Amino acid sequence: MANLLEPYTRLDQLTEISRALAGERDITKLLELILKSARQATRADGGTLYRVVEGGHALSFDLVMNGTLGLHLGGSSGRPANFAHMPLFDAAGRENLSSVVAYSALTRKSVLIDDAYTAQGFDFQGARHFDEANGYRSKSFLTVPMTSHDDQLIGVLQLINAQDSTGGTIPFSVADQRFIEALAAQAAIALDNKLLIEKLEELFLSFVNLINLAIDEKSPYTGGHCQRVPELTMLLAEAASTTSTGPLASFRMSDRDRHELRMAGLLHDCGKITTPVHVVDKSTKLQTIFDRIALIDTRLTARARELEVDALKRKLEGAAVDEVDRGLHEALAALESDREFLAHVNIGGERMAAEDVARVRQIGSLTWRGAKGTPEPLLSDEEMLNLTVPYGTLTADERNIINNHIVATIRMLEALPWPAHLKNVPEYAGGHHERMDGKGYPRGLTREQMSVQARTMGIADVFEALTAKDRPYKDGKTLTESLQILGRMAQTGHIDPDLFDVFVREKVYLAYAERFLDTKQIDAVDESAIPGYTP
Repeated sequence: MANLLEPYTRLDQLTEISRALAGERDITKLLELILKSARQATRADGGTLYRVVEGGHALSFDLVMNGTLGLHLGGSSGRPANFAHMPLFDAAGRENLSSVVAYSALTRKSVLIDDAYTAQGFDFQGARHFDEANGYRSKSFLTVPMTSHDDQLIGVLQLINAQDSTGGTIPFSVADQRFIEALAAQAAIALDNKLLIEKLEELFLSFVNLINLAIDEKSPYTGGHCQRVPELTMLLAEAASTTSTGPLASFRMSDRDRHELRMAGLLHDCGKITTPVHVVDKSTKLQTIFDRIALIDTRLTARARELEVDALKRKLEGAAVDEVDRGLHEALAALESDREFLAHVNIGGERMAAEDVARVRQIGSLTWRGAKGTPEPLLSDEEMLNLTVPYGTLTADERNIINNHIVATIRMLEALPWPAHLKNVPEYAGGHHERMDGKGYPRGLTREQMSVQARTMGIADVFEALTAKDRPYKDGKTLTESLQILGRMAQTGHIDPDLFDVFVREKVYLAYAERFLDTKQIDAVDESAIPGYTP
């Protein structure tokens, strides 16, 4: 009766093992599950799982276990299996058929050995050396190759010393061999699928990094931003995920959630690949492909020459020389002052004073003689528009072009067929310019319409921009300055006040600063003085 029931018992075992293999996502745990299941099913004292070294020329010892010796190397043991790789070919390129493991790998055949010390055809010197060193007796062996659906070698599973019910060493049976071959086939499928998924994820991540590299090559300022925002996003998200007080006490993230958020962080500005370089990198108000302040310099120089020519004409007409020279000196000095002033306002900054705007317009009303000798305005309407930009260097139209990158980002990301575990990437990445009060862009979402992850990225995006030291138009702010601005933004509905509370309380800002900011930016922060924050 027992013999009749054994096939059903083994089938149940294989079913349970197959189910466990299919559900395991961690490759280290998967390998251990394969070897442990094989040992348990055959009552094997020891076992080794080999994997193909990249290039396919050798096998590595990935996992080694032995019950009698209490040995566990590789996997989750924390002790690497530091054995030399098993070569599949010799120096001349000939197949290594003397090793039973290499033979099984090369021929794709299982090998059953009752006693390694008396077996013919294979070299077991390695096993003997191991036995001598450890006071062990390696006797029965079962070696089974693991191949993918297209017969690509994935690894080799080797079991040592089958045991009877009393613990004595016995040969592996043919039934053991068939069972382990079936297990190896299931394990190979599970392992192959996991490796394929990892390769696809690695390929996709490389593609994402390729996009950021393209943006980096296009604009070194944006490129640094694309790398730093994901790091800060994850720092804040982790802090929010571990907090036990406040409105975010119930917020938690799984490993999949973390992967999804990091991916969104890496892609949050992918739409900037469509933004013109001269807008992204506009370091001065008059910059396009080149800085047009040089054209204005030329006009001012031409006007200075006109003043000198006019002065000479007046002298020839009999005007008082001293009076003419004095007037010319004053006019040239005023012109030089205008030149210096325009060069200064061209740089841009935090805010332009109303009197400076008026002076730009006054200078723009001056004339110079153009190529045809007719009077032309010293500044065109478009140049005056640029020079009177109140903040930074971008006009309203250019700001709209910059802002459109988020629309492009959303369109690009929503066009991708995201798998279930990454389906929120477009929402997370596309929400970092929204505001809690619904006045953000592009969709005007309110706080209640946004996920915690999207709100997290919004804070990270702003703080990175405030502290960034590689922008073409400003220096990076100190921690105190940045937190003051963020605090006011939390009070006015720009960013999430609950996340800002975590940002300060858990000192996320400091962890980020120590990694990415210059020492001079890391000042002593008085948290009690931050607007909207109560220590």
